[in-house]
Amino acid sequence: MKRRSIVKYAAVAAAMSLGLTACGGGGGGSDQAKQSGTVRVTLANHVWTDGIKAAIPEFEKSTGLKVELTQLGEDQLSDQYNVKLNAGSDEIDVMMYRPLQEGKAFAKNGYLADLTKNVSADPNWDWKDYQEGPVKATTADGKVVGVPIITEREVLYYRKDLLQAAGLQVPKTMDELEAAAKTIKASNPGTAGFVARTNKSAAVTQFSSFLYSFGGDFVDSNGKASVNTDAAKKAYSFYGGLIRNYGPANVSTDMSWPEAMAIFTQGGAAFYTEADSLYKNATDPAKSKVADKVGFAPLPAGPAGSKPYNIPSWALGVNQNSSNQENAWKFIQWATSKERTLEAQKAGVPGPRTSVWANPDATSTYPKDLADAISTSAKNGVGHDRPEVVTVGKAREIVGAPIVSTITGSDPAAAANDAQTAFQSFLDSEKK
Repeated sequence: MKRRSIVKYAAVAAAMSLGLTACGGGGGGSDQAKQSGTVRVTLANHVWTDGIKAAIPEFEKSTGLKVELTQLGEDQLSDQYNVKLNAGSDEIDVMMYRPLQEGKAFAKNGYLADLTKNVSADPNWDWKDYQEGPVKATTADGKVVGVPIITEREVLYYRKDLLQAAGLQVPKTMDELEAAAKTIKASNPGTAGFVARTNKSAAVTQFSSFLYSFGGDFVDSNGKASVNTDAAKKAYSFYGGLIRNYGPANVSTDMSWPEAMAIFTQGGAAFYTEADSLYKNATDPAKSKVADKVGFAPLPAGPAGSKPYNIPSWALGVNQNSSNQENAWKFIQWATSKERTLEAQKAGVPGPRTSVWANPDATSTYPKDLADAISTSAKNGVGHDRPEVVTVGKAREIVGAPIVSTITGSDPAAAANDAQTAFQSFLDSEKK
């Protein structure tokens, strides 16, 4: 979450008060909204939001409620939450938030209402239908504080033509991935065997799946830092080594997904590990020179198996200070129903419901190998892709440092030891 001065926050909040995107009308202050049955919903700019926005008249007709919708970019959304939630405002009823980026801070600060009873009340809505990883990410201190709406996992993107030319099968293990990357880079001058994120913060989420697959995690069962275990050191060495040894020439150590994806889609690499939610960047001929040559597979297995993250990138929660929580839940219940989740998934938004993934209609718009990879990854996925802390940005900087060190040729074990010391100090400071 980007930090800004309180002056800028105040300016953004003032802009919000002038009235942004609205749908359904009705409502003003909190009392009026409560009396008129207006639900004030704040959502991020996203394809999921586009689908829900178009369907809001359906909700209004069936419930008799009115929806006042504010739709913002991610930075503006963070600005508004920082101002209004910190001030204890009741001007937001339903809020779209990022469970793994700000969820822990929101829960700690008491911004999110307890939805445990709500999610258990209606068996037809069916909370048990939600995948384990996303449920874990929207649960805090044993309480359900959010409902996942969008999920993603890490999968392997690969060039079918390059594998065929080299006589190689799709890698099923990390060792096979390394061997295939080595072979293709050696036989195709100018083409990297492997590419992935390299920026120490941005790479953490994708590195996490390698960490889990090698048997590690960011913290141990006692909540202590664990980024210098044997498993973690091997994961750092492997991920960084793939990029150092078989990545693009003169590779930058400041790549997030747009830069890494660009290399892959312009034909610059054979293998790429990335979030499945970004797949259309690789398969759209308008964006990708290799659109008809891209294949997808589950993350190759490490010593501990294939353990990609399976996380909700966004969820819906209810503002603890809202005076309209009952109607807020009605909106969430409708927006996250099996029917709405199916429609969103058909539009390209991977959902968190198991039953929807079992429905052929839900995957009809996805490449078959991608749908298969997602289904496999959802079953064995881990419910977080970064350290689960309050100050996520700082934590990512610390645990991501060994990635860059390894790519640039430093000793990964020594870098992991340094990160361990810094990360434990960070964890201790968060408890004060």
